[in-house]
Amino acid sequence: MARSRTTRIVPSKEDRKRLEKIKADPHSILKHVQRASIILHLGDGLTLSQTMRATGMSKPTVWRWWDRFLAEGVDGLLYDIPRRRGRKPIAEDKVSELIELAMSPPPEHASHWTLRALAKKLGVAVSTVFGIPKHNGLKPHRVKTFKVSRDPRFELKVGDVVGLYVNPPDHAVVISADEKTQIQALGRTQTPLPMKSGHPETRTHDDKRNGTTCLMAALDVATGKVTGQMVERHRSEEFLAFLDLVSEGIKPGTQLHVVLDNVSPHKSAEVNEWLKDNSNWTFHFTPTSASWMNAVEGFFSRLSRQRLKHAIFNSLDECIAAIEGYIEHHNANDARPFRWSKKPEDLVEAWKKGHQKLQESAS
Repeated sequence: MARSRTTRIVPSKEDRKRLEKIKADPHSILKHVQRASIILHLGDGLTLSQTMRATGMSKPTVWRWWDRFLAEGVDGLLYDIPRRRGRKPIAEDKVSELIELAMSPPPEHASHWTLRALAKKLGVAVSTVFGIPKHNGLKPHRVKTFKVSRDPRFELKVGDVVGLYVNPPDHAVVISADEKTQIQALGRTQTPLPMKSGHPETRTHDDKRNGTTCLMAALDVATGKVTGQMVERHRSEEFLAFLDLVSEGIKPGTQLHVVLDNVSPHKSAEVNEWLKDNSNWTFHFTPTSASWMNAVEGFFSRLSRQRLKHAIFNSLDECIAAIEGYIEHHNANDARPFRWSKKPEDLVEAWKKGHQKLQESAS
């Protein structure tokens, strides 16, 4: 490289003719055109910096082909020096041993395997094992959750609930109802600093608890609109009062089918007595540990992501007002008929496979 900085490029007439031909030929390889352009600019008396700006090439690249041309002429621009073939960083038997180790229980002092721990156990460098677990689809640092319903009537309940979503009874209203409990009105101990260019919004690491509330919500499957009520507690008493609120906007005598989960306020003696006096109401319970089948859960998820997460509430009333405002905005702008897409037989098949895997794991 030292020679490149002091030795000027002076192409002969024949070399310049070849370089210009390479540059002008539409069939020339792009990298050959770039190299020819570097030499032509240098041959015209341009400096290193001027050649870099004219060609868009980096300083090491210009130096490399400057040196190559001085040493080998135009022919030196038309080939690349073969690179050394990489060698496998770890033997195949070591790879198999690492995969088996990563799938085994972690050391007693740790909750999961790390690359450093795997490398130490195998007696190799961390850089040697880097990427091998990922390449083989193993992620020891991640844990996913699952829950297989133990409801013996799972198949019947799935058919019942999905049937309501997909083929609701004529002249009836299908409602999905549930409670979102323990909604905390979290404030901050100091005023947050606003976001600016290159710096996100910042806030104190500690929070101030201003109380909790509970949202009772009912989603009309046909319209997607939500009826909500904020309550301090979620007992059978509050649940029945909420059902009376839901019925206010429905024509008297209309058949109402309500999808619910299995919490005790939905199945108490008071609720059963109320159902006897309100024969136009029918409850349909989701399988145990399968509240994800309740359509209103999707609304709760959007509420959490879009309004509650990262929000700052300086009082409980402020939190309640924000939730009520979100419901009003949803009904006016975002309400859509609920559409169920999963087939009941697929859900039942997945449920059976889950139980089979649990039995195999236990044995």
